[in-house]
Amino acid sequence: MTRNDLERALAELPFRLLRRLARSTVGPHILRSGKRRMIHAILAVSETNPERIDAAIRTARAEQQAIEAVPAIVPDADAAQKNKPVDLGTFLEGLGVPEPKPFVPDPWQLEALDALLQGDVIVSVPTGSGKTYVAVEATRRAMMEDRTVVYTSPLKALSNTKFTEFKKIFGPESVGILTGDRRDNPQAPILIMTTEILRNLLYDAAGGEIDLRLDTLGLVILDESQFLADPERGVVWEETIIFCPSQARLLLLSASIGNPQELAAWLTSIRPYPCHLVRHQHRSVPLRAGYLHPSGKLTPLFRTVSMPPSPSQAVLHPEAKRLFTQYEEDTLHTRRSG
Repeated sequence: MTRNDLERALAELPFRLLRRLARSTVGPHILRSGKRRMIHAILAVSETNPERIDAAIRTARAEQQAIEAVPAIVPDADAAQKNKPVDLGTFLEGLGVPEPKPFVPDPWQLEALDALLQGDVIVSVPTGSGKTYVAVEATRRAMMEDRTVVYTSPLKALSNTKFTEFKKIFGPESVGILTGDRRDNPQAPILIMTTEILRNLLYDAAGGEIDLRLDTLGLVILDESQFLADPERGVVWEETIIFCPSQARLLLLSASIGNPQELAAWLTSIRPYPCHLVRHQHRSVPLRAGYLHPSGKLTPLFRTVSMPPSPSQAVLHPEAKRLFTQYEEDTLHTRRSG
């Protein structure tokens, strides 16, 4: 067998058998390489031991022929259709801007607003469900009663975004912002700030330097309240809740609180009002997972359109598997060549 014949025979082998042949003839280190590098390494070995390589190729071919000779199990049509992986068209179907429709609040949104009349509220619902609607309507109610509203977030960038959003809703004269590097309209009835700023204001009040705005404070909104569990910053949220004036209602918003029942029980134990928990898992905006290969090829990540209910039930799409393998081979080859 000439070198060209040998190279052609190696190229025709399934990748699985080529890897096994490379491992037995060259060594396990070659498995980190791509297909072309494996073939060249085997060819180099064949120059000193051609009989060994010929025998190994014959064995691999015989194994492949035995596999191909096994009759394929053909499932019934219904089962095949049921197990068929989703195609890209189905995966992308429905994406885009929805048709305009009259807004109708969800029952849980109305439940949260009603519960705020009686006490504090924790809203733990998925991202995109409409937590901001509850915050806006609760703010509107507080302003109608001439009460001050404080909206806090853990990030300056998010505070700036909410500042712009609330100005469009309530007007620039009604909204102010207080962050570490920004102070705009601080006497406004609606104040957007980071949680640390509010905690510091409450510290001043506890020390006797009463800020008149706290006397009229009617609503405190703590966005991204899952930060209560943060090892470093969680204490800020705890102290803010503990020092919050008793006449103000607390509205905690989050999509990822792990123990909302325990948090609601804790608030009920330290606050003068009961804390009502509003929670559901239904996503108003379903999640879909796709894989974009560096070549520009897009494919569903999983066999189904929707996300698997749990990691243990996740089954990768065949095309995603193929692209993963291709990317691994390409990057390993480039890394070795460099």
